[in-house]
Amino acid sequence: MQRSTGLLLVAVLALSATACGSSEPAKPTAGGAPAVTITVACQPAKSAPKERQAWDDDVAAFMKAHPGVTVKSTDQQPCFDPKTFGPKLAGGQMETVFVVPVTNYDDVIGKGQALDITAYTGEIKNWNDLRPDVRELVTKDGKVFGVPNVHYGVGLVYNRKLFTQAGLDPNTPPRTWAEIREAAKKIAALGSGHIGYGEYSGGNTGGWHFTQAIYGRGGAILTDDGAKAAFNSPEGRAVLQTLHDMRWVDNSMGNKLLVGWESLMMAMGSGKVGMMLGAPDVVTDVVNKFKGNVADYGITGFPEARAALSGGEAFMVNPKATPEEAKAGLRWLDFRFNTVGKGRFDFARGKAIGNPVGVPDNDVYGDSATGKAIQEDRRKNASLPVENYEPYVQAAATIPPKAEPVHAQELYAILDVAMSGVLSRRDADLDKLLADAETKANALLAAKG
Repeated sequence: MQRSTGLLLVAVLALSATACGSSEPAKPTAGGAPAVTITVACQPAKSAPKERQAWDDDVAAFMKAHPGVTVKSTDQQPCFDPKTFGPKLAGGQMETVFVVPVTNYDDVIGKGQALDITAYTGEIKNWNDLRPDVRELVTKDGKVFGVPNVHYGVGLVYNRKLFTQAGLDPNTPPRTWAEIREAAKKIAALGSGHIGYGEYSGGNTGGWHFTQAIYGRGGAILTDDGAKAAFNSPEGRAVLQTLHDMRWVDNSMGNKLLVGWESLMMAMGSGKVGMMLGAPDVVTDVVNKFKGNVADYGITGFPEARAALSGGEAFMVNPKATPEEAKAGLRWLDFRFNTVGKGRFDFARGKAIGNPVGVPDNDVYGDSATGKAIQEDRRKNASLPVENYEPYVQAAATIPPKAEPVHAQELYAILDVAMSGVLSRRDADLDKLLADAETKANALLAAKG
């Protein structure tokens, strides 16, 4: 999960889902070619009817342009769920094309759970415009196993409206953790359930945000060889100490433990949370899925960042797919996710249905011809003041990216315990929390070999 300085101003990214949908079966082509049915992730939820309709319209348009192909959409909220991903994959229940986070690339590829699509990459017309370093992430031993879909870097997402109400200048967001603490106290002092700074404590998201914070301080989760835990360090302790003090000394974090991705997004969408760590697509999700006001949110660089966690996802193809199914699946990905002015890059449509166009939340095409065309179209149709995100764009150009650790999801689950402990107990022993997590992490790494 790396990131370059060529930022794209993005509108709408990976759409999540909670219901199922399908289309009428296609008939064989006039030439007698067999009909092909593919299943695809991720149809938007019924709770997002405009986005769902846009998806369904794209399915219909794609099927019309590809006689003989039936597309059936499957839903899951969010698109990737660490609790169900492993069992679903192991059980052979994945769609023809499915989403894989960068943390799981090596594992999925190594276990033979993704199809070698080297012979089919030509179905993605702009394949050569995808950033080489991002393509390299889905390549092993010269073979390609996925189509990069999302690439991003973490920053600080903040509510500009709450900043104003708290007497803070939204155009000069915090640059240090000390400034974050002061801003959080002022926002919490607004009362009525306001939270100055939101943080996760479980569902693998607590450990994920711990990783973001320790990277920013110059620390690491693992040693350079990946064999031992490295987070029981001054940087790791500083992460927990800051959270402890904000939670129990400043009283700026509220008293509810937030477990799982949706919980903090919902709180942010309510307009009651002042700040959180996150990639720019947080703005898209908060507005689209959790009814936040599009004008309220800004993004700035990671505080005091010596490095910033970068991440992403790719679509992979079920290894059980026939050549015809694989090619049909990649043609769908080309149409929906990789064509300028179409699918997720149809910014004019996104603006028309009320999506927040203008958020810098994807860098998968970098400064290539395709990337520049997407950037220009996005700016042309921007529905948001892009100046709200300029601090992030400027900072991201100077902050080195740092990838997630190997076995990230298992490590995040272990680090959840430390995050939950410091946020739920005033007298939590920070050193013991880190030591216990270190012991468990080293046992995990030893077992993984």
